[in-house]
Amino acid sequence: MEQYFLAVDIGASSGRHILGRAEEGRITLEEIYRFPNGMKPTGGQLCWDVEELWNHIIAGMKKCRELGKIPVSMGIDTWAVDYVLLDKEDRIVGNTVGYRDGRTQGMDGEVYRIIPQEELYGRTGIQKQIFNTIYQFMAVKKQNPEYLEQAKAMLMIPDYFHFRLTGVKCQEYTNATTTQLINPETNTWDYDLIKKLGYPESWFGPLSMPKTVLGNLSPEVEKEAGFTCKVVLPGTHDTASAVAAVPSNEEDVLYISSGTWSLMGTERPKADCSGVSRAHNFTNEGGYEYRFRYLKNIMGLWMIQSVKKELSEAGQDYSFARLCQLAESETIESVVDCNDSCFLAPASMIGAVQEFCRNSGQRIPETPAQLACVIYRSLAECYKQTKRELEEITGKVYSRIHIVGGGANADYLNQLTADAAGCPVFAGPTEATAVGNLAVQMIGAGVYRNLREARDGIFRSFGIKEYMPKTFEGA
Repeated sequence: MEQYFLAVDIGASSGRHILGRAEEGRITLEEIYRFPNGMKPTGGQLCWDVEELWNHIIAGMKKCRELGKIPVSMGIDTWAVDYVLLDKEDRIVGNTVGYRDGRTQGMDGEVYRIIPQEELYGRTGIQKQIFNTIYQFMAVKKQNPEYLEQAKAMLMIPDYFHFRLTGVKCQEYTNATTTQLINPETNTWDYDLIKKLGYPESWFGPLSMPKTVLGNLSPEVEKEAGFTCKVVLPGTHDTASAVAAVPSNEEDVLYISSGTWSLMGTERPKADCSGVSRAHNFTNEGGYEYRFRYLKNIMGLWMIQSVKKELSEAGQDYSFARLCQLAESETIESVVDCNDSCFLAPASMIGAVQEFCRNSGQRIPETPAQLACVIYRSLAECYKQTKRELEEITGKVYSRIHIVGGGANADYLNQLTADAAGCPVFAGPTEATAVGNLAVQMIGAGVYRNLREARDGIFRSFGIKEYMPKTFEGA
């Protein structure tokens, strides 16, 4: 009898339900449901509609019943840093505010009045991002202090949905590390830091690791979905799941989890909380089996996604593939700093790119092809610089880069990356987050003995495309 596993992978712009099964060590995928997502203006804030997302989760589960493909287990992954506050009756307190909302402006200064930035990095190893949960909590403390009394529980977004599925409250490790409140030596909450900042200690409980079985669906969910199954924690931070799906067990490789964000780095057994690491703005996020995802957050395909949306609103519809093709024929040499805060949530991404080029004395892109070319070239240059920084910090020479996620389909960008970095690039799988989610469930079920074996299976399961740099010897 075939065994199915269900990955519910919810990104910042869309979500999907993907059924996976393993046959002779190979994984096959079937997408059965897809839905949109995005932050919505609510009460003057940019918020997530968690009730709408929950309805989509249930709708996708019903598809399993309709298809007669009942999973033995399921797990949910989402983006990081955002959370839900619950009162004593498990009702949501306040808005579920998204990370692109401006409420955290100035909150870094409030945190640093209590603990200097250098000391904070030394304690947590987490990259400074103004939307990190530590700053979101400070915004709550300053702007809505009553929530600190009303809220009896704090759950990261995927933890909240797992609670809705099972009735079990848990806090999963990989996503918890993105709060900037975890001690990387003990891999537990830094309660001394939490107390200093004035956040309720009761919000922070024991951490659960990927592969943990939470239990079965609650009777209410079982009735609504039409079946029951186990709920197993994947790496609930989508990047943790994506990195678990990198199809290599070698130590001299880098990965780029390429989607709305580009997360570029390597796996390490121990966190690097040094001043040099902080100066280069690297982060030490928790991974499967306490591996550290030593990486840098790069703005990523958010930039081209935003440009595509603006063009569509102006009556110019382009696919991403078409924008790649147009960019490849362009010769404009302008580049922008993809990590500049002006690209985080601009009113117009086109305007932000043009303004950056204008202010830096470069040629201003005017056409869709030129805009796409500037963005893709800028991303490749950023990847090149990040590779150099990683080699400088770790003392290693990285011989190849694995690109996983939706960006693995961007042929032009992948070739630019190989050329800029001077090493081969291997692209795929594109559904890496769902694949990593499924792989952890399969390890838990005994389909694979460990992550090494699962990664070997992933390499055999999906078409991995290779891009050789033009300057590479033997290319």
